[in-house]
Amino acid sequence: MTEGVHAERRERAAARLRETGADGLVCFPGRNLQYLTGFAEEPGERHLLLVVPAGDRPTGGATAAEPTLLVPSLYETQVREETTVDAVRTWADGDDPTAAVRDLLGDLGLRGGRLLVDDTMWATFTQDLRAAAPDAEWGLASEALADLRVRKDEAELDAMRAAAAAADETVRDLRDLGADAVGTTERDLADWIADRLAAHGGEGVSFETIVGSGPNGAKPHHGHGDREVRAGEPVVLDFGTRVDGYPSDQTRTLVFDGEPPAEYERVHETVRAAQTAAVEAVGPGVAAEAVDRAAREVVEDAGYGEAFVHRTGHGVGLDVHEEPYIVAGNDRALEPGMAFSVEPGIYLDGRFGCRIEDLVVVTEDGCQRLNDTDRGWR
Repeated sequence: MTEGVHAERRERAAARLRETGADGLVCFPGRNLQYLTGFAEEPGERHLLLVVPAGDRPTGGATAAEPTLLVPSLYETQVREETTVDAVRTWADGDDPTAAVRDLLGDLGLRGGRLLVDDTMWATFTQDLRAAAPDAEWGLASEALADLRVRKDEAELDAMRAAAAAADETVRDLRDLGADAVGTTERDLADWIADRLAAHGGEGVSFETIVGSGPNGAKPHHGHGDREVRAGEPVVLDFGTRVDGYPSDQTRTLVFDGEPPAEYERVHETVRAAQTAAVEAVGPGVAAEAVDRAAREVVEDAGYGEAFVHRTGHGVGLDVHEEPYIVAGNDRALEPGMAFSVEPGIYLDGRFGCRIEDLVVVTEDGCQRLNDTDRGWR
């Protein structure tokens, strides 16, 4: 991504803080910090925080009211090289990190007012923030960031397209396996998928790969185990990878060799028709629940309504599951730039399952699929 992308996002975040009546935002290692800085790091025991002031009042201190990273000194070189945040403060092992937090908030004029913190911030850090700003009122970062993150910019969509392309190529590789897949374990096939995703430019897997063979495919979140793939049985394959931090998420249900159960062809065609109906329903101004309804009506009309046991889709961004959720009861209107999965499924306990999933992004006049591989079962 270009260097200016994250700076622009921080500016939009500050503007959103002003709109919501908040004075500042505090992020810790996770997807929000990555979204605003480009710096990807897992949470740890050390205080590593990004503070974004709303910027609509004087600070009363020596430090300009600009986004500031407070990091352990061992991270200083890394964050200066990997982010465009100009203001970086450090604290050393042996220092009191709570005092460093207190000083930073004081210099930014944020020891009072209303502060938003990461929704998933560890309790140890929220407690230290409360100690550092005892007069502040508190809210959640999603109040300001959810509406920003839900609409993907072109840099995000480019990364998602690249991740989806890696998944598409891996689906083609799976089809080429044919009868060679028979006799492999679900676990071995999941490892093979991870290797192919990497070979096509992916960076790891975006979630635990699902390989659900035969009756295991009737468990929507089965994962993978030691059961061997058999000829003639459907195998649910749900996987993805990341590019520049952004994931793909795609499902195909394949039969690698032999003939499937007689009912399977009808089930698969129903799921495929339901997915097509849902994708065709997507467009700006359409309620999220209307997309879910479009898929569900096809499945119900075919007599499998009770076997469609989950929502039709979920938003995808830095988090694999985020807003908007394509589910009954969600009347949120879809907007250009929103990206989400469309993944109806039918699950027959003890027999087999079937799911077909693609990612789509809402456009000005409909939607674009990010996946383009064949959706058949061979």
